[in-house]
Amino acid sequence: MKEIDLRKSVFALTELHPEIIEIMRNLGFKDIGNPVVRRTAGKMMTIPMGCKMKGIAMDDIVKELEKQGYAILNN
Repeated sequence: MKEIDLRKSVFALTELHPEIIEIMRNLGFKDIGNPVVRRTAGKMMTIPMGCKMKGIAMDDIVKELEKQGYAILNN
């Protein structure tokens, strides 16, 4: 099973698992598809931080990632 550590940056996670870019975009993280944004803001941003900024429920993200076969660490 693939693991998503929520303490890691969005950039690090998308480098390890590029397929989550599309998953996250479908959940409301529209800018995650922009490589420049991912390489700049994404290096400082975690998924929980992004959820707070965008007003997206963290539970929704966790459920979808688990549904897609990921184990969520540090939730």
